[in-house]
Amino acid sequence: MPLQPGVDQPTARRLALITGASGGIGLALARCAAADGFDTILVARREGALQTLANDLAEGFRGQHHVIVADLLASDAARELADELRRRGLSPHVLVNNAGVGSFGEFTLTDRDQQLALVQLNVNALVELTHRLLPEIAARDWGRVLNVASTAAFQPGPFMASYYASKAFVLSFSEALHEELRGCGTAVTALCPGPVNTEFQHTAGLGESRLAPWFARNGAPGVARAGWEGCMAGRAVVIPGALNKAHSIAVRLLPRAVLRRLIRMVQQRTKRPAR
Repeated sequence: MPLQPGVDQPTARRLALITGASGGIGLALARCAAADGFDTILVARREGALQTLANDLAEGFRGQHHVIVADLLASDAARELADELRRRGLSPHVLVNNAGVGSFGEFTLTDRDQQLALVQLNVNALVELTHRLLPEIAARDWGRVLNVASTAAFQPGPFMASYYASKAFVLSFSEALHEELRGCGTAVTALCPGPVNTEFQHTAGLGESRLAPWFARNGAPGVARAGWEGCMAGRAVVIPGALNKAHSIAVRLLPRAVLRRLIRMVQQRTKRPAR
């Protein structure tokens, strides 16, 4: 995690740490934070993209924007990130756990290491980073944690079983922490967007899914703004978009057997892979 010259001195303004900040919703959330007068800590694997974003934020919104290159897929990355923050004298007021990955396909045909890496990033890293940073955040008069979940959290997801289950964990975990922290000045928010037009659908291999066309309907900036504003307001759950809100209600009313068959139908491949 190399030091970035000229931007590593402690800041007097409120500070937001965003993981997965090099693109998509994470990048849009970093812009929301900077536009609201926050300094930022930008965390992801792609140093060039992070440095470009830091420069853009400094030029457009002023403030200090720190770059930390980290791969949260590594089992010790959350500890190393927390250590790096202490070394630089940076203590975030807002933690945004946005980094995540998906995997599409029949579970028995997917790579085992890929499935375990998904759980490491979507669940383990999020829990560990939250546990390491939340005590200091909650010790202040004001603090926020924003965990990026998904509308996938509301139902099982055939052909994306691990991903849907990981987001169900993130939603439940966030709601529980929100209630634990009630009244202390710190709130935890789960952001549950539907399909969003980012790199996610390509990296997850969703191009052959019947769900793929839905990703073009929503852009990252609108989703990020809804999530950021809900987080700042201290809401427990944010579901951007009327259709996504209706979906989250409808799936609770359907019998589980019917629901999982519907999701299977929606997410099936347009072409079945050879075994």
